[in-house]
Amino acid sequence: MARGRRASAARLAQVLMAAWPFVMMGGVVAVDLLAGPQYGYLTLLALGPAFASLVGRVRRTVVIGLLAAVLSLVLAVYDDLLGARQSDLSLLSIAGVTVAGVLAAMGRQRREQELADVRSVAEVAQRVLLRPVPRRAGHLRAAVSYTSANAEARIGGDLYEIVTGPGGVRVIVGDVQGKGLEAVETAATVLGAFREAAHDEADLLGVTRRVERALNRRLSGEEFVTAVLAEAATDGTLTLLNYGHPAPLLLRADGETLLAEPGATAPPLGLSELNAPGPAPYQVPFAPGDQILLYTDGVVEARDRTGSFYPLVERSFLLGDDDPEQALEKLRLDLVAHVDGPLHDDAAMLLLRCKDPALPDAA
Repeated sequence: MARGRRASAARLAQVLMAAWPFVMMGGVVAVDLLAGPQYGYLTLLALGPAFASLVGRVRRTVVIGLLAAVLSLVLAVYDDLLGARQSDLSLLSIAGVTVAGVLAAMGRQRREQELADVRSVAEVAQRVLLRPVPRRAGHLRAAVSYTSANAEARIGGDLYEIVTGPGGVRVIVGDVQGKGLEAVETAATVLGAFREAAHDEADLLGVTRRVERALNRRLSGEEFVTAVLAEAATDGTLTLLNYGHPAPLLLRADGETLLAEPGATAPPLGLSELNAPGPAPYQVPFAPGDQILLYTDGVVEARDRTGSFYPLVERSFLLGDDDPEQALEKLRLDLVAHVDGPLHDDAAMLLLRCKDPALPDAA
């Protein structure tokens, strides 16, 4: 229902913007007729093509300019000003504003097309990078959700991946600082390094060292990537590394809910010049029936109309559905309803659910 209201409001705004030039010219005509022939408001008709250039295309601006010129001639006849200096100035003003409006509309359309092309390339690149995760990975069931920010925001750098290797299942969820194609390129660097290292390295620290080296070759200045890496072993343990990222949400089979926070904070990836110590791996029990939700800050920093953040822990009961994908979709819809409008940052969520290692194909 909230989405329908937003769509209706957007359509109403478009209609009002499209009608505004006609409203302006109609108002000028009405004022001129009511004021009488002794007053001349002809020049104000140039407001029509001026406002038309803000939202309309070139043809529409030209048509409204011609309409303004016709109305100016009609009013000049009514005011007995045809051929007078005021009538000539009105026509010149309308012509000048129409030409300027056409040039402005052409420039706006070109910029809009360029922006659409860049956004399209970024979206395609992002879809290629963020390929679907497997529904089953080792002894885990997995589901992912990605909600893009509003249409005016540029493509973000949220990333996620699951790799199944000999030692268990390895996962990364991260968020690149910044937006646009550069963020997508940085995300590609992280994911490429992670996918290769997750198969080769003996532990998570080895994986992150490979990712860090790849990032250092690409990043410059104060660019960075926050991330959480996890490794789920079949012995019922979950090893986590947190690089300045929101703490994962752990949901026990018995109903207990807690944030899997590290003992000490660590800087994000890509800031090796700070010479700060990296995070220490920390382990949490991860038994059959347990779940863990890894997410980006677009989830917990989503605000409602009063400025309140999304209460993820309090809403975690929505993840109780038997199907992980359905559970995650319920949480996503609740997040969108909380904001009651377009998200201001991309929101990625990856849900892992532990099942019995002895029954890898069980639902």
